[in-house]
Amino acid sequence: MRVDIVTPERQLVSTEADRVQIPGTEGEMTVMDHHAPTVTTLRPGIVTVSGDAYVVTGGFAEISESGTSILAEHAVPQAEASREMLEALRKDAEEAVDSAPDKIAARQRVNDIAELIRRIG
Repeated sequence: MRVDIVTPERQLVSTEADRVQIPGTEGEMTVMDHHAPTVTTLRPGIVTVSGDAYVVTGGFAEISESGTSILAEHAVPQAEASREMLEALRKDAEEAVDSAPDKIAARQRVNDIAELIRRIG
């Protein structure tokens, strides 16, 4: 199946893959060829495309029978994700909690980024 990861700045990935793992806001998803069509939101986490890992900070995934398109707010290969970059994202997320209309979702974003920092080291 075709897998694309796109950010506002660039197309990060465009490849064929047998599976992709996605950090959905409702839980982790593994998508394979001929998956039922769906659209889901992403939480900060790691997208894995046939063994290659990418850090995303949120966005959407559009899944069709023939492929998956991930539209990410920010995304980088996991090897390029520095602790400093993730700490800056966490700080921004923490500062946004007080003014967020949905404080529970805003706090969850902070927690998701903290978990991502813990996983990456």
